[in-house]
Amino acid sequence: MVSPNASALVSKPSNKEFPIDSGDLITGVGRALAVIEAFNDEYGRMTVSQVAERTGIPRTAARRYLLNLCHFGYGDTDGKFYWLTPRVLRLGQGYLDGARLPRLVQPFIQRLAMSSGETVNVSVLDGHELVYVARSNSPRVVSIGFYAGARVPAHVVGPGPAMLSTLSDDALKAWIAAHEFSNFNSNAVLTPKKFEKMVLNARKNNYCISAGNLDQGLVGVAVPLRDRHGECKAALSLTLQSSLWDEALIVEKLLPLVIETAQILRSVI
Repeated sequence: MVSPNASALVSKPSNKEFPIDSGDLITGVGRALAVIEAFNDEYGRMTVSQVAERTGIPRTAARRYLLNLCHFGYGDTDGKFYWLTPRVLRLGQGYLDGARLPRLVQPFIQRLAMSSGETVNVSVLDGHELVYVARSNSPRVVSIGFYAGARVPAHVVGPGPAMLSTLSDDALKAWIAAHEFSNFNSNAVLTPKKFEKMVLNARKNNYCISAGNLDQGLVGVAVPLRDRHGECKAALSLTLQSSLWDEALIVEKLLPLVIETAQILRSVI
């Protein structure tokens, strides 16, 4: 999955809810993170020039950051190309191991996977991407969906509209205006206007069914996952094979199970 331009980390703070004084800001940390985030499935191996272009960091500085990543074991090189090593997984694993949400929801989503017979995911919104933080596989032999830690653009799967439906009108319009609507198959073209309608429908119904926007063979149903104060913290979703499930059947057979689990989790998270 193509990540957003990593230069966003260099040009501005990534967390507006946690501003810090300029004297406390270490721009080198942001640049190092931008270099790491510049790598993805499309850009798994890059030259110094490519990293500089993707991050907006001067070429000489990009080279030093890459060399330091190699020095500390987070990168490797053949002298021309650079790539990340498995050590980088430690950075994300710390969240999965230590975060409260994945640990709290796991037994409940396992129960939902057993009762529904389908793969269950919990995801959170990180800017304009969804990050899957917990998963319970379908009891079927073949499991589908996303692994914990996977990232996808928020507009292409149901959890995105489900979570965005909890925003105010102004916040939603601002999010849509800043979002890049890439389309992943020609049969499902999402425009900002179509997406806004999808989110508003999710707000009205308190759930979202999304089919074929990322993978033509998959359909999903998602609901906002709220805490005891009513604040949306994540989304709870099922990933299904579209050949086995249509919207009417999902609403009849699966949606009640998803809503019930979300209601139980409201008193837990």
